[in-house]
Amino acid sequence: MLNMGGPSTVAETHDFLKNLFLDGDLIPLPFQRFLAPLIARRRTPQIEEQYAAIGGGSPILRYTQLQGEGMAKLLDELHPESAPHKAYTAFRYARPLTSETARQMKEDGVKKAVAFTQYPQYSCSTTGSSLNELYRRGNEFGDIEWSVIDRWGTHPGFIEAVSQNVEAALAKFPESSRKDTIILFSAHSLPMSVVNRGDPYVLEVSATVSRVMERLRHSNPYRLVWQSQVGPSAWMGMQTGDALKGLARLGKKQVVIVPIAFTSDHIETLYEIDLEYVKEAREHGIEVYRAESLNGSPVFIRALADIAAEHLQCYVREAEGMVRVWRST
Repeated sequence: MLNMGGPSTVAETHDFLKNLFLDGDLIPLPFQRFLAPLIARRRTPQIEEQYAAIGGGSPILRYTQLQGEGMAKLLDELHPESAPHKAYTAFRYARPLTSETARQMKEDGVKKAVAFTQYPQYSCSTTGSSLNELYRRGNEFGDIEWSVIDRWGTHPGFIEAVSQNVEAALAKFPESSRKDTIILFSAHSLPMSVVNRGDPYVLEVSATVSRVMERLRHSNPYRLVWQSQVGPSAWMGMQTGDALKGLARLGKKQVVIVPIAFTSDHIETLYEIDLEYVKEAREHGIEVYRAESLNGSPVFIRALADIAAEHLQCYVREAEGMVRVWRST
């Protein structure tokens, strides 16, 4: 299960940031090897305060393991031909890093594996970066036959899980004014330099939003906005905070914020949305709730199992025809 990860404790923050800024797939920098440690060191105190404010670290590892264990258990029933199944976590910037997971899988004698991205929508800077790291460290895994799930942003189970959480958030508003509530779908932004070279992420996030609104029968007005810009260069917008201020100027009073590109809580939801955007919105007279992250949602965990089962069924058929098989050695 591939994801960016997050520091499980405040003390791990610096290493997380250093690994993040060293990744040219995510944030291309001139003289990256030299600048990345300097930027990480400068930003560490501020980010440590943010992790302290959300409980002392990111819960993304705990939720990824929970989701993986639930998925594997269901997968044993859905696709018994390849059972027993076991989920491993490989984070790009925090422990367990890909190198650590490689050692564990090799020790466990794994011979077949699915590289299953936990980014629903594909981007070369997220899923692409994780797959590049997997390829670079292929020999460390031993003799493993690989297949890849690289995107699933419109899978019906994922759409259903998100939609149920949106409905639960909308239900917090009075029925008399509920239909006037604005739904803000908030996704992690990308540098425009990445977008302009043809990265599909923006289109794939838009497709996810479209499917969710179809499932909700277009019950409410909505916007797709972007968060987590880093640095002075141009990023995809508009930014979530600016959108909230704009809605306030238009006299809108009720908003639901939906984290549409995240599959569990981490700093972008627990700090950036819950402690920054929600506070700003209320200061501007907007009543705002965030749709819950997918975390331990049984509907979402079943969706992960369905995605994996469908992939395995297709892969077996293709492998029998000797198509799309890649070995790490």
